[in-house]
Amino acid sequence: MIKSVTIGEEIVVTTKNKIGILADTSVIMANEGVNIDALLGYEVGKTAKLLFITNGNLRILNQLKKKYKKIEETEVVVAEISNNPGALKVAATELKNNKIDIKYVYITSPYRGESSRMILQTSDNEKAMVLLSRFVS
Repeated sequence: MIKSVTIGEEIVVTTKNKIGILADTSVIMANEGVNIDALLGYEVGKTAKLLFITNGNLRILNQLKKKYKKIEETEVVVAEISNNPGALKVAATELKNNKIDIKYVYITSPYRGESSRMILQTSDNEKAMVLLSRFVS
């Protein structure tokens, strides 16, 4: 049910929430030829957060820093999981049983494929990667 597990880097844009932030960031990425592999966006009060997994963080970090004051890269666990009932159960139960706290998780939906990407920020990303790697098939 888990096809691969790696440690990845996620770009986090934190800025004042206003209309057009997603459009502006996606223009920057498109102009640099960077593909967005996964995205989570949300607001907290007057603040907006966009979390990106891309195929070219280095190409866009400087461009994003020119436009936004708070840009960071954070380490995440990226797992390719099958699009079947129970795939999330395997990963979540293994982390629970080993007392690894999931700080946040988001999953891409598959389109014309059998796999989704699950992006996790945990209390111990290295250990989470090792544990989940035992289920790679």
